[in-house]
Amino acid sequence: MRAGNFELEPELEGFQARVREAVAELVAPQAREADEAGGFQRDVVEALAATGLPAWALDRGPLALSVFYEELGRADSSVRGFFTVQLGLVLTCLRKAGSPEAEDVAQVRKIGCYALTEPEAGSDVRSMKTRAEPANGGWVLNGEKHWITNGGVADLALVFAAADAGITCFLVSTDTPGLERTPMPGRELGHRASDHVHMKFRDVAAEPVGEVGGGYRMAMEALSHGRLGVASGAVGIHQACLDACVDFARTRRQFGQRIGDFGMIQGALADMKAELDASRLLARRAACSMDAQDLAVAKLYCCDAAVRAADQAILLHGARGYSSEYPVERYWRDAKGMQIYEGTAHIQRLIVARTLLGKPDA
Repeated sequence: MRAGNFELEPELEGFQARVREAVAELVAPQAREADEAGGFQRDVVEALAATGLPAWALDRGPLALSVFYEELGRADSSVRGFFTVQLGLVLTCLRKAGSPEAEDVAQVRKIGCYALTEPEAGSDVRSMKTRAEPANGGWVLNGEKHWITNGGVADLALVFAAADAGITCFLVSTDTPGLERTPMPGRELGHRASDHVHMKFRDVAAEPVGEVGGGYRMAMEALSHGRLGVASGAVGIHQACLDACVDFARTRRQFGQRIGDFGMIQGALADMKAELDASRLLARRAACSMDAQDLAVAKLYCCDAAVRAADQAILLHGARGYSSEYPVERYWRDAKGMQIYEGTAHIQRLIVARTLLGKPDA
């Protein structure tokens, strides 16, 4: 970003324009149908990968990825969620460990998933019950994971398990005997075109990724990238809400005039714009620093602001906003989920507060 005016450098501005064009052609047209059908669109992510744009963002670093995620979030949060897991979580771990699988994941020749969360271990990662034991010169896993994004369509899984030396990351091919994958019960509130599964491991052969006992640090470093993806995607939802509201306020007429001419509507639009600018700057600051507190602040504020924007967008659209005829109800459903995953809003507040307070006096 250019100092003083907070604008993107020309190279990144050009990249943003290319992503926006590709998203308009490949992603946006199928977003509503995919949401209503509730199915993962593998052809869409493969087509987007074939443009070379995800790889370009990877090579340029977190700020380019933030721009990429924002543009995806503006059109389809399920596709954005796929790439945040694929690039932000899975690829981060594989590259750090020097895994030969990294290039296939980067090019989306193989799909990966990040199996950390368990039924009794969400925010409290250290309480995970999935175990890794040495066996026959290798390792086997026993346990379960749930709400694993990309889990049902993945070719490989990064599985975090407790070993005697500490939490360790393992690589598992998803066709390995003993691995069972089933869709999560019920229907998701949002991100309905994402793939979420429950995974069970029964003596599943696995190989360590990185240092045995070093999985906790690896998981947290990957989550930093995941939080950037969520915060940036929330900015995209927020922008989409504002776009929809401005368009509606210009065209919808009541009492003989545009609803945009009413003071209360103007106030709502102004507040939405002010919060959007704050969110975008927080997300880009976090991308530039990759500091834990900056990421927590961005994840917290951007997601909460996106929910507020989507809530106001539904209200502004009136009865039309309450049905899938207009996209704002989908924006609300998708934004709500972003307050939960990659560390809930409560967890982000704890991270920020503990950073501010420091350790208690002895």
